[in-house]
Amino acid sequence: MVTVSNYMERLRADGSKFIVLEITGGLELIQSSNTGSFYATVRKCNIPSTFNENVAKGLIGSQIPGDIVRVNVPAYEYVNKRTGEVMTLQHGYSYQPEGSMSLIGQARVTEMEMESPDKKYILKAPVL
Repeated sequence: MVTVSNYMERLRADGSKFIVLEITGGLELIQSSNTGSFYATVRKCNIPSTFNENVAKGLIGSQIPGDIVRVNVPAYEYVNKRTGEVMTLQHGYSYQPEGSMSLIGQARVTEMEMESPDKKYILKAPVL
C-alpha cells in the first residue's frame, strides 16, 4: 500500500497548470554501503492527476494498493545541497499498481535524507 502524502501544482510546457500527487511507500530499513549502519527511509514519487487543488487536498491520507519501485533511468548528476558532493545517479522511483507491471509517475531523485551515526543526508524524490 502507498499513501497520498501531499500534492503540488506544476506547469506544463504550454504554461497551463496541473496537480501531481505525492505518494509515499512504507517504511524501509536500508544498510549504508559506506558505514554498514542501518537507516529508516520511505520511497516517494509524484503522479500526475486530473484533480483540482480542493480534491487533491482531500485525498491526502488516502491509501492506494501498490508499491513505489526503484527504476533505472539514464544517468544524471545530483548535488547534495548540504555537502556539495556531486553524485551520478541512475535510478528514480515510480508507482506500480498492485498486480500490474505498469509504472506510473517516474521521477528522478532530487533530494535525499538519510541518517547514519556519523552523517546525515537529505533525500527527497520526485520532480516529474
